[in-house]
Amino acid sequence: MKLVLNMQPKPVFNSFKKISTKDERMTMDAGRNGRNVFEVHDPEALAKARAVLDACADAAAMGDAITKAVRRNAEWRGIQCINLLAPEAPTSLGVRALLSAEIGTRAAEGHIGAVNRWFAGTKYIDEVEALCVELLKQHFRCAYADHRLCASMIGNAVVYTALSEPGDVIMSVPQPLGGHSSNRPDGPAGAMGRKIVDIPFDPHELVVDIDTFRKVAPLVRPRLVALGLSMTLFAQPVAEMKRVIEEWGGRLFFDAAHQLGLIGGGTFQDPLKEGADIVTGSAGKTFAGPQSGILLWDDAQLTEPVTTAVFPIWAATHQVNRVAALAFATAEAIAYGARLQSQIVRNAKALARALAERGLPLLGAHKDFTETHQVIADVRAFGRGLTVAQALERADIIVNKNLIPNDAAADWDYPSGIRMGTIEVTRFGMMESEMETIAELIARVVVRGEPPERVKSEADALRAGFQTIYYSFDAGLPPGIREGNGLPTTGVGAPFPMPDWAKS
Repeated sequence: MKLVLNMQPKPVFNSFKKISTKDERMTMDAGRNGRNVFEVHDPEALAKARAVLDACADAAAMGDAITKAVRRNAEWRGIQCINLLAPEAPTSLGVRALLSAEIGTRAAEGHIGAVNRWFAGTKYIDEVEALCVELLKQHFRCAYADHRLCASMIGNAVVYTALSEPGDVIMSVPQPLGGHSSNRPDGPAGAMGRKIVDIPFDPHELVVDIDTFRKVAPLVRPRLVALGLSMTLFAQPVAEMKRVIEEWGGRLFFDAAHQLGLIGGGTFQDPLKEGADIVTGSAGKTFAGPQSGILLWDDAQLTEPVTTAVFPIWAATHQVNRVAALAFATAEAIAYGARLQSQIVRNAKALARALAERGLPLLGAHKDFTETHQVIADVRAFGRGLTVAQALERADIIVNKNLIPNDAAADWDYPSGIRMGTIEVTRFGMMESEMETIAELIARVVVRGEPPERVKSEADALRAGFQTIYYSFDAGLPPGIREGNGLPTTGVGAPFPMPDWAKS
């Protein structure tokens, strides 16, 4: 039995992964301050930005440069590319309209209710936030929900604040096995002084090794077990893990950054129903809403410590336009979530099968590859993850490099795998047949070594035919699902009329 203990809390500034040597990040900015500057960002990108700004005649031209850069991204990524990034999802027209609404200029720190607010003039903000909370509770079938966080990583920090103390032992999954930095020494857990022990994880089955967990956990008696995976293909043994740690009052939280939409849509395990004490999640991935952090729980005893950790510790004024957009996205999820999430998983399985048939090694092949939106490929034979991702980008197919179980933490820049996700292509109406086409395009670049530029025109042509964001109140369901393809019959089958403000 291998027991891996990361027992020394690491100061956050000493624990970032190595991006390049210090000498490479020491840049001479003689034209501005004449001294060496330690810079984590790409010096060439910053130098290019300075050159653009220096060429501007006035501040208005600087603003125009920003607008043009945003427009270029919208045209390339929003219209032209086949986007297979697992952490991304396009939002509906209604969500996008609310993100630019006037309410976003208003301050609203505190809990809902006139007495709870520091500011007057929040009666309609209270209404919007209350609607958001109740919609989240309804969709996720839970007793309590919090909507105020701008990112799911902050949600994890809230859990560490509310349910543990500096020096407490927590357990989490190492990154090469799928864990996320927010629960590791180089994220909030380590920065907040928690002592981190590895959750035993089976690198072949890609699930927690529950037998070894039963042996290890009693030895270290974690105050908190963080079950968070950014590489997530299969359900985890939540109930079994909770039964182990409840002997000493340990808590289990499920970091559902990637799986949140799948949970709400009923196509993945429901961690709260299986024994998790609290669920954190991102609204900007499978949930397909505005980028936000969400907290879900059932135990009334957690409400005071959790909400106190949200405010005043981790959130003050919390972007009420985002809250409104989150509420709207949740209403769309209630209407369309079951069908969207089912098709996301169907597409992921279809993409994985088609890639495997074309010679790309995939994780989880013996278990039909995936039960989520993700597909993970081992590309060591084709140049490793960074090289492959960059080649596919030149073909307008966007994936990300990814650590896989054979990697070490030091392989962060040049890992062995790539990660693909089917959220965006699904929301644009693609079905299993399009996954076959995408797999063929990927295989031509990665497996057969065709020049990406030769494949690009075909990728662009495929994407050009899918420009409508479905599973939304304005567009309804895509034609293939309206005609029936065995997906769940719950949910709405036709578009709702769009409110006037969302059409502009």
